Amino acid sequence: MIENQKIRPAQVIGPLGEPLTLDTLPPPNTTRWVVRRKAEVVAAVNGGLLTVDEACERYSLSLEEFAGWQRSIDRSGMPGLRVTRIQHYRDLYERQQRF
Repeated sequence: MIENQKIRPAQVIGPLGEPLTLDTLPPPNTTRWVVRRKAEVVAAVNGGLLTVDEACERYSLSLEEFAGWQRSIDRSGMPGLRVTRIQHYRDLYERQQRF
């Protein structure tokens, strides 16, 4: 079965169009999560460079926190990851869902 094989790409395309590898991802001891770093981790998982579990373990994230990052990118793109604008983008998304 394909899902049992451990085939991973050597690199994926990052959120700004640059190639991402395991070496170019944010360091595991990252404590300041800016939008770009969050988006890079989400892109790495979406591209198959890391699994969700590996990303959560590597960066000491909860599954809920990572899922929130993914949801924010899906709904509003990179600007949705800005901590100062979370409520704005959440309200915008909810209004769009009503119509």
